[in-house]
Amino acid sequence: MAIREIRLRDDEILRKTSKTVKNFDDKLHILLDDMYETMKSKDGVGLAAPQVGILKRAVVIDISDANKKRKKNIPDVGKIELINPEITEESGEQTDDEGCLSFPDLFGKVTRPYKVTVKAQDRDGKWFKLTGEGLLARAICHEVDHLDGHVFTEKVTEYTNR
Repeated sequence: MAIREIRLRDDEILRKTSKTVKNFDDKLHILLDDMYETMKSKDGVGLAAPQVGILKRAVVIDISDANKKRKKNIPDVGKIELINPEITEESGEQTDDEGCLSFPDLFGKVTRPYKVTVKAQDRDGKWFKLTGEGLLARAICHEVDHLDGHVFTEKVTEYTNR
């Protein structure tokens, strides 16, 4: 595993639409492992492939450390990998501070669904569904936005300090 360079702010790749993953091979597995290690090294909760310069529909998420810091007693689901994710359902609404590894030290209020269901493939190509609430729903929406060439600053209603 290796820590990859995270693309920042004005990098044009962050505004491009990612391509569907078709090959579920060792190259994909290495990418996912590297993305996870990169995300953890920066204390993040999610990372999308475009953020490391790869225009593929692949995401890694792990909210467990963030929930511990927030003292939330939420079951730990650990590492989540979403390949070719599609949000199929959303409900409710939440507004909270959001940040992004591609925009270090920038935070703002963003409104997202409180609950989402996503259909995705795992690293071996098997389809599954996952429903997340709260921070997990926020992370799923944020990372899927990256795959569609959107960044959180497009949705910020008020910038905040941390």
